[in-house]
Amino acid sequence: MKKALELVSSVIRGKDREVQISVATLLAGGHLLLEDLPGTGKTTLALALARVTGCSFARVQFTNDLMPSDVLGTEVFLSTEGRFVFKPGPVFHNILLADEINRATPRTQSALLEAMGEGKVSMGGETYPLPTPFFVIATQNPLELYGTFPLPESQLDRFMVRLEMGYPEKGLEAEIVSHDGHYTMAQELPPLLAPQEILEAQREVGEVEVSSKILDYIMEITEGTRRKDRFKYGLSTRGAIALKKMAQARAYLENRDYVIPEDVKGSFPYVAFHRLVPPGEYKEEERLGYLLDFLASIPPPL
Repeated sequence: MKKALELVSSVIRGKDREVQISVATLLAGGHLLLEDLPGTGKTTLALALARVTGCSFARVQFTNDLMPSDVLGTEVFLSTEGRFVFKPGPVFHNILLADEINRATPRTQSALLEAMGEGKVSMGGETYPLPTPFFVIATQNPLELYGTFPLPESQLDRFMVRLEMGYPEKGLEAEIVSHDGHYTMAQELPPLLAPQEILEAQREVGEVEVSSKILDYIMEITEGTRRKDRFKYGLSTRGAIALKKMAQARAYLENRDYVIPEDVKGSFPYVAFHRLVPPGEYKEEERLGYLLDFLASIPPPL
């Protein structure tokens, strides 16, 4: 797994932390929301992950005229046989890049809810299982940009992690510009892993020990978010599970078979940012500071 991380980081230069969090999300069995301005490397990251993991990959450009059937698939009538057959859509891949998901209408956005939550698609009275592993990477433009539809809370909660790419450092950006970007490099990355190895890694992540003290710490954080003076809405049970799983994945990538408080602390901002809304008006960087201040108020186990 370390070599896979290094290979992806060789394309996504200067973003080692973002690459590690993305891989941890995959190993934790979750889905990833990348929110940033267009052109900051989000699509390149998704492609690089697919190439290195040996997983099948599909990209869907979300627009306001995209229909649910364009993502999930549709039933086609075969006149020669007198019956309908299901034609799978791009969601039937290991890694699906939902590019600019908030440019689609809420109806199309919600088409992914069952797929992300249960790993299956229901169509025409039949249920079709999705391939495993199944990992949705959705990119989202800032809501102040023209032509966006905010994701509802139920959709946001399906994403285990929300992450920003940010601009690269000046020196690294000059290198990226000189190569006209690194998308072509991502296309040429060799597969170091296979889907079955990802499934095995996910199983091992699930076996990373979470002691009773760590679990109590996670629950204290969760219950603290539900105080009315802290946030408009507290962390859901799904959010608490996501925090535990991300802490396990972080420990796994650090070659530990047990979770420590730092794994929980390091995972919390990425799990909580899109789920928790502070009272009042806060700019994005102020929201992050508010989250970190809240986290500091919950004493970790000794």
